[in-house]
Amino acid sequence: MFFTCQKLKWILPVTALILAGLACTRGDVVLPVESAAEDPSATEERPRTTASPSPVVSEIPIPTLATSTPSRPEPVSSPTLPPTPTLGVRGRGDNILYETQPGDTLRNLAIRFGVVLEDIRSTTDGLPEEGSLLDPGLVLIIPDQLEMTSPEDRWIPDSEVVYSPHAAEFDIASFIESQGGYLNSYQEILNGRSMSGAEVIIRSALVHSINPRLLLALLEYYSGWVTDPTPPVGNQAYYPFGVEDLDYRGLYRQLTWMSNELGRGYYGWRDGSLLGLSLADGSQFRLAPTLNAGTVALQYVFANRGTEETWLNDLSSDGFIKAYKELFGDPWEYFHPLYEPGLAQPDLILPFLPGSVWAFTGGPHGAWEREAAWAALDFAPSAAEPGCATSEEWLVASAPGLVLRSENGLVVVDLDGDGLEQTGWVLLYLHVATKDRVREGAFLEQDNLIGHPSCEGGFATGTHVHLVRKYNGEWILADGPLPFELSGWVAHAGSLPYQGALTKGDQTILACTCATKETLISR
Repeated sequence: MFFTCQKLKWILPVTALILAGLACTRGDVVLPVESAAEDPSATEERPRTTASPSPVVSEIPIPTLATSTPSRPEPVSSPTLPPTPTLGVRGRGDNILYETQPGDTLRNLAIRFGVVLEDIRSTTDGLPEEGSLLDPGLVLIIPDQLEMTSPEDRWIPDSEVVYSPHAAEFDIASFIESQGGYLNSYQEILNGRSMSGAEVIIRSALVHSINPRLLLALLEYYSGWVTDPTPPVGNQAYYPFGVEDLDYRGLYRQLTWMSNELGRGYYGWRDGSLLGLSLADGSQFRLAPTLNAGTVALQYVFANRGTEETWLNDLSSDGFIKAYKELFGDPWEYFHPLYEPGLAQPDLILPFLPGSVWAFTGGPHGAWEREAAWAALDFAPSAAEPGCATSEEWLVASAPGLVLRSENGLVVVDLDGDGLEQTGWVLLYLHVATKDRVREGAFLEQDNLIGHPSCEGGFATGTHVHLVRKYNGEWILADGPLPFELSGWVAHAGSLPYQGALTKGDQTILACTCATKETLISR
């Protein structure tokens, strides 16, 4: 089936139909680099090999991927199961007993195992709908039809990839100081001020919602920066993860690259879009269907490093996991189930006042990074002119909660009120203007004023708000087993980021940066 546009009953002034299109990114805007006279190809002075090197000055981050702006909204197909992949399917007919993990759905299990839904049986009576979350610990009978899969070892729990509850109290700065490595003396100028290596790690972990222990272990495995005090030389001083690209120069940008790669693996496994890996030497592997999202994230990252031999070594007991254990012990000691049985989204309303007419300008797309986690939705207010004009429209709280951060165009609201961004439900509002923005520490009731939509906090080609959910540190996919629902409107993803729809009963609103009448929505 296809969603069809419904006739809208609003009659608006012509100026109100001129709404802001958008292409938005995360909110870390950092200073341009200075040129280095001794190296025409460089964009800042290289650190000298001393115990106190010159700070790295970061460039403005690269923009988030935006689709081309169509002249009209595009119809969105209802989600369907993709064809059963042929890579590694043998049709042997054996069965395996699979114990469900937090975050599993029947739909994604069918995709991962290369079977149809009807092939999956339960050892108990009944199964939920295909897109619903399965309770952890259910035992399912699934045909074993795959061969030549990736290693089946689960090296790390999901809660050690995302910035989860068991990492909330981890003292990043004290740990880095105790290790005495180069990271402890590292400096970088970010957002106009000098930041220590610990501050860079803290910032990166928080904004990308990636576990700081994992970031530190990967940094140690790739470069030794955590424990080795020897200052790196040459390109190693700028590219600790080996991604030698000026767009990723400096530790913060390298961590941004790593976070995006981890997210592509993690959320690709969550949404069923990632089934196999291609290595640099041309080797291909179907991912073992019994893996968890955290382990897939590591397999995806290490697939970039080279040959099948190096990849398998990275995934062995003498590879990355050894480096992790030497720093933090067994990662499974930090296991925390990210999804509890019966988990449901709290009641959320559209983030604008009743009677206001806005445009649904962005269907499911990246929460913070370009490719990973299609968890965000975008809404733009009516405006008398396109672009980044000042808006007098108000953003309101979709749910009650405590404001944890209010900075640089970003407002983060903790719905359980415990003061921790790593626990429970959290809402992020990006591109909130400085003027009238709610203060940090304020407690909001549902429908309280937050501020005005703008282009602040990253890159945006038009005034709008970028709205995202997190739960226990994981970005919650907008079109997943916990669909994004606002005032009864339910989000559906399109085939490309920013496309998609909102549906409510027999009504449909199509997403488009063009902001035509088919995109208009009100409470």
